[in-house]
Amino acid sequence: MADRDGRSVGVRTVEVDENNDGQRLDNFLTSQLKGVPRSWIYRVLRRGEVRVNKGRCKPHRRLRIGDIVRIPPVRQASPGGAKPSESAVKKIEESIIYEDDLIIVLNKPAGVAVHGGSGLAHGVIERMRDGRPDARFLELVHRLDRETSGCLMIAKRRAALRALQELQRSGAIEKRYLALLAGRIRKGRWRADLPLRKNTLKSGERIVRVDPEGKPASTVFRVMERFAHHTLVEAELETGRTHQIRVHAAAGGHPIAGDPKYGLDDDNRALRDRGLRRLFLHAASLRFVWPGTGEPFQVEAPLPLELQQLLQALERDEQKV
Repeated sequence: MADRDGRSVGVRTVEVDENNDGQRLDNFLTSQLKGVPRSWIYRVLRRGEVRVNKGRCKPHRRLRIGDIVRIPPVRQASPGGAKPSESAVKKIEESIIYEDDLIIVLNKPAGVAVHGGSGLAHGVIERMRDGRPDARFLELVHRLDRETSGCLMIAKRRAALRALQELQRSGAIEKRYLALLAGRIRKGRWRADLPLRKNTLKSGERIVRVDPEGKPASTVFRVMERFAHHTLVEAELETGRTHQIRVHAAAGGHPIAGDPKYGLDDDNRALRDRGLRRLFLHAASLRFVWPGTGEPFQVEAPLPLELQQLLQALERDEQKV
């Protein structure tokens, strides 16, 4: 491990407590070794340099309270070098729309990644942890694309994280999004059942495409408001694939406004002149029932101001016709 100046220090051992009970070993190491590449973590696991109760273990080993984990020496960058700015931390704290003893829900700003990586020093979770150094446990429950705004849950306890992830796996969390699609759509409701598969282009860019050999994916679209050349829709996810709403919308001939990857260049340029400089996709609400207690939970994230202003401009255009 490294000290505060980024120097390498020796082996350390960590005892697993209730906050990490049931966590996979590889994920535990990632949380303990902030900023260390996962490739390094898997390498030392393969070499047997990480031990649990003095024995070698696979990455998927589930830890239990009282387990002793041996973590080998690793040189990390100085914490000061990758520390998020005060304004960045403040921006995340100000985006909180709900908090209790179990979870935090943010109205995540567009343009902010949920976590660091791929050239980014830090994202939402790193900023949140930096702003709350005394918090013993803060973990992402799910993810949103960097350019998508809206409801993002962070668990404050391991038990809450496990419960919410199990609800997600079973499809018991209702997630609804608002999206502005290109074109005036006549039908009021439609369903996209199109399997999706991740691909990597020769340029190295990652893209998702409809593919019969892909993973099943289902989205239900409902029209909320029609404009001259666009349609505001609510999209309900029945599965949670990467770029699912974006690809399903584009596959139906009505891509999301402002989408640089799957959208229409002419439409994007026209809307950029109207002030849209982001993807018009917003995670508007979450709804579920807490396991065990049966207590319902619902939260809504207000539409960001720049998206509200665009809709108002489109409404004025409609009135002129």
